[in-house]
Amino acid sequence: MSSSTTFAGLFGQSPIKPLQAHMQCVVECAQNLPPFIDAVISEDWNRAEQCYEQIVSAENLGDTRKKEIRLALPKNLFMPIPRQDLLILLSKQDKLANISKDIAGLMLGRKMSIPADLFSQLKLFVETAVDTALAAKKVINELDELIETGFGGREIELVEGFISSIDDLEHETDVQQIQVRALLHPLENDLPPVDVIFLYTIIERIGNLADAAQTAGDQIHVIVAR
Repeated sequence: MSSSTTFAGLFGQSPIKPLQAHMQCVVECAQNLPPFIDAVISEDWNRAEQCYEQIVSAENLGDTRKKEIRLALPKNLFMPIPRQDLLILLSKQDKLANISKDIAGLMLGRKMSIPADLFSQLKLFVETAVDTALAAKKVINELDELIETGFGGREIELVEGFISSIDDLEHETDVQQIQVRALLHPLENDLPPVDVIFLYTIIERIGNLADAAQTAGDQIHVIVAR
């Protein structure tokens, strides 16, 4: 089978549809984090493991789609978006899934205990980070329309608005990250030092999830700017 036939089978008339399908897997990984965190807070480890397995399943499917996209994109095919830009966006999307799995895997593996003083703010922090990923998905879902309009008109204003909302949400997670750390700081002396280290690690990785969503939005901005 030729590379052009493989491309046509996977991409059809759009170079974006497979990226959108990959992003759906990525978002499913992130969306399982709030119920996972709820289970960890409740120390319901059976439920936490179920959520983790759902994250792993979505991440594995995302990896399969990522490989299919990379194999199907020929180097010599003209597309409305440069091949390298698509591959960079794919990589940035993939990072969201990896971070989600890392967060859940670390917390489940250690059966981490969350101090009660952190419950409310940590849950809000995770939800905002996931909202940032969902905002990135909205932008990806508009790329087809953007191509059809030749990267102009009202569609580009809509996409730029979505990208701006990603930036706003990422900034909000920065603020919330500071707030969670501030709540943890006075508890440090009452907790095992190793637990404190891992709690700070989890807080940082939740922030990284929002950062990764923002970088995906930034890459779309690069594509639009070309």
